[in-house]
Amino acid sequence: MTIFPPEPKDHDTFIDLDKLWSAAMRRLGVIGACVAAMVVLAGLYLVFAQPMYTSMTNILMDDNLSRYAEENASDNQSAQMLDNRMSSAVEILKSKELALSVVDKAKLDQNALIVAPPKSPVDLVKGMLRGVTSIFSADAPALTEEQIAAGRREKAAAIIQQWLTVERVGRSSVIAVSVRSPDKLLSAQITRTYAESYLTEQLNANFDATERASIWLQERLNDLNTRSQQASLAVEQFKRDKGLISPRGELLSAQQLSDLNSQLIVAQADAATAAARYNQYKAIIEKGPEAAVHNAVVSNRDTDNTVMQDLRKRYIGINDREQAIIQQFGADHPQAIAMKAEKQDVTNQMFRELQQLTGSFKNELDVSQSRVESMRENIQRVAGNNSDANVNMVQLQELEQKASALRTLYESYLQRFEQASQQQSLPIAKARVISDAGVPVSPSSPRKTLTIALSVILGLLIGCAAAAVLELRERFFRTGEDVQQKLGMRFLGYLPRIAGAAREDAPKPSAVPEQGEAANQPVGDPISFRRMMRVAVEAPRSQFAETLRNTKLACDIVLQGKKCAVIGVVSCLPGEGKSTVAANFAGLIASSGARTLVIDADLRNPGLSKMLASEPEVGLVDVILNKTSWTSVARVDRRSRLTILPMTTRGRQVTHTSELLASSGMSQFLESIKDTFDVIVVDLAPLIPVIDAKAFEPYADAFVFVTEWGATPAKAVQSVLQSEPQIAAKTIGVILNKTDLSELHKYADPGAPERLRSNYLSYYRDYKEVAAE
Repeated sequence: MTIFPPEPKDHDTFIDLDKLWSAAMRRLGVIGACVAAMVVLAGLYLVFAQPMYTSMTNILMDDNLSRYAEENASDNQSAQMLDNRMSSAVEILKSKELALSVVDKAKLDQNALIVAPPKSPVDLVKGMLRGVTSIFSADAPALTEEQIAAGRREKAAAIIQQWLTVERVGRSSVIAVSVRSPDKLLSAQITRTYAESYLTEQLNANFDATERASIWLQERLNDLNTRSQQASLAVEQFKRDKGLISPRGELLSAQQLSDLNSQLIVAQADAATAAARYNQYKAIIEKGPEAAVHNAVVSNRDTDNTVMQDLRKRYIGINDREQAIIQQFGADHPQAIAMKAEKQDVTNQMFRELQQLTGSFKNELDVSQSRVESMRENIQRVAGNNSDANVNMVQLQELEQKASALRTLYESYLQRFEQASQQQSLPIAKARVISDAGVPVSPSSPRKTLTIALSVILGLLIGCAAAAVLELRERFFRTGEDVQQKLGMRFLGYLPRIAGAAREDAPKPSAVPEQGEAANQPVGDPISFRRMMRVAVEAPRSQFAETLRNTKLACDIVLQGKKCAVIGVVSCLPGEGKSTVAANFAGLIASSGARTLVIDADLRNPGLSKMLASEPEVGLVDVILNKTSWTSVARVDRRSRLTILPMTTRGRQVTHTSELLASSGMSQFLESIKDTFDVIVVDLAPLIPVIDAKAFEPYADAFVFVTEWGATPAKAVQSVLQSEPQIAAKTIGVILNKTDLSELHKYADPGAPERLRSNYLSYYRDYKEVAAE
């Protein structure tokens, strides 16, 4: 089995609600503290927050109001056009110009609640600082009455803009205007004034725009009228000067040229047809009489010459009879020779007929070409006469287009001018109020119920986030399952925290009770160092003793058959309680009747030796160096019959501790006492700071690993065991020391033994109960 087996992959995609609930219960204090803090802050906010009252009115942007006043009013508007119109209306309501209009109409610059509101503590502090700085600054010039009034007006407009909220209601044509202020009547007054000012602004804007358009259009009409008349006169004058008179609106020379072009196209087509026919018959004649006979079929398709058709039929009949005689009597037969001579005669007749046809086609071609040449000469003559007239017509068309454009533009502007004049007398706004602003009966903010509810929700969110952070930062051993999953080792059990116990590296008190005095201490007093060595012995039915008893059983199974078992007790870091575990583990074994020796081998910080009533004069180092015998150094606990070999550093600084533990003196010492004891428990130094335990490893038969519950990082234990495979191979199991049993069940999965501790708690007797007795 590997030390760190790979964690099994969880293919379940669902969230483990049990683990989430357990994590929430573990961090319930953090979550509760966050919720309480947020509720307290919300309460302070509700106490000191100024109540605000909100008044609202709704304005409908209605085009139907001007349907009959505008000739070009459109019933259909695209969604984008409507959105643009509503967005523009919202921005107009938020504008500074409209805010100044509201201030002037409602005389808000004279309202003390707006221009001189009660100052908050923060404002008072700012005023004091501003007064102090003004002492050292140059005096500003005095303001005039007009400047002071303008400043009050600007301030009032800025404040009501902060109070104002304008938004479109969904996708409708309704705009909601609301005002929040400390005074309910003031909120209603400002809201109504805003609606009235907006409608008035719409009327004024329409009237001003129409008036400006009418003035501009009048000026343009006068100019266009003059220019249009001048252009029409220029057209007539040009026609008269050039003599451009045409019955159909075009020149006579242009009409003649068009007719000649049409005739030329027809003549060219006829000439091309005649040339093609002539070339075809000429090619047939050039091939000779024999070829002419075979190509005579073409001539039959192009002409209705009956002579050629008869000659063709005669030729075919003579050829058929000739072939029949040759097949019956041979080519030398007199009739075959006569038929051949007759066929030659027909061939000559057909060739002469084709020559006559070719001559006639040549005459037709010459006539067509002459006609084409004549047409071209006439076109050139007419085109030369028409060139000057065309130039004049181009100039005339340019003058006519200019006159027509000016006339059309004048008519368009005249129509728009008439429309603007009519609209100027119809002051109709495209908006109306559909919900008047009322006086609010209760403040809109702060909302007490909502604020408290939000504070609770926010506290829960912050608390859950803090709990999640704490859970993610959890890198310690909490349960035996953590030990098995992260280390792949046997879990030996939990050792509860001994109430009132001091840390191993803490200074020893000046007076420590002896064995008999420890039993007479009050229950709530700190446990003496000497008594901490006998917790398992004095409370044999406690969970503390049961865990050590389980550890002893595991060692007995693994080390079965050993004459004298050497068991090392190690940990990663100082202060994890390994010395207390070693002393109690050895005491438990000794109380069962086995001859047991516990050795304090932590040469640099002998925590086990500090538990004794008095610091020894000599110790393990002297035994290893053969300066004294171990019997003169060892001490015996009369109650548990445990032999203790302490360590002392009085008067000397021990260096090279690892070399002492790995020396031949240590080996000889262990060999010399193996016949005397059945079990030797060795309290070794922590693994991370020093290498003493690694040096002692060859002499140890097994190791018991001690980690502090909720304090020793799992990564540190993994790193140590990976770097020390010899120690890992000999480790019997892991003990979780200083366990808070009241919190243990919160870290266990549902159904785990840690969750069922209340069911078997009657099997244990706590150490406090034993001490009280």
